[in-house]
Amino acid sequence: MNDQISRYQSAVTAGQRPRAAFLARTYNHLLGAIVAFVGVEIVLFQTGIARSVAQMVMSGGRTGWLLVLGGFMLASWLFNSMAASRGSKAAQYAGLGGFVIAEALLFAAPLYIAWVMMSPDVVKNAALFTLVGFGALTAIVYYTGKDFTFMRSFLMWGGFLALGVIVLGALTGFNLGTFFTVAMIGYAGAAILYTTSSVLQEYPDDFHVAAALALFSAVMLMFWYVLQLVMSFAGSD
Repeated sequence: MNDQISRYQSAVTAGQRPRAAFLARTYNHLLGAIVAFVGVEIVLFQTGIARSVAQMVMSGGRTGWLLVLGGFMLASWLFNSMAASRGSKAAQYAGLGGFVIAEALLFAAPLYIAWVMMSPDVVKNAALFTLVGFGALTAIVYYTGKDFTFMRSFLMWGGFLALGVIVLGALTGFNLGTFFTVAMIGYAGAAILYTTSSVLQEYPDDFHVAAALALFSAVMLMFWYVLQLVMSFAGSD
């Protein structure tokens, strides 16, 4: 009897090892993506590209911002497709790397405005809040064992609604305000809960690059709106 129990426990442990390795690879790649994002931003700042992007966005008005947003969405779809490719590891890494660069270019303008025209503390505080929020939400998924994949439909339709509001605001010049920013931080938090659950339960063991990209996307969504919120508070001082 003891031998049967021992063999069963060994089988369970053996079955858990590939998943544990997958999760380790996923979060190592997520950390690598964040470090790469910071590195690309440093290059953009030192070369003056960030300043040029900020000037282009500010001078382009609502149309310019919509073009930037549309270009990012197209790039996001392309790089996500590449990262989810089963055929080539090179394509997967190219997708993750391309997405990191696309995010860095998207963030170049607000980070330049926050860091140079306001205060470096604005960026630091937004980054700290985002990392703490991501850590807390990740811990909720891991330690409660709750399945948050039921949020899929809410996130999909909520994303379409938010996009519509953003486009409408850009076309009409309507200021979406603090309430919308806070709501989007909540949406990003829900996206982190959903994505973390999906990574734990749904992603194949060889999809660590795509899983890292999905988590990175959710983290950057939260960082974007936290940065907007902190900037609004700093601008009102």
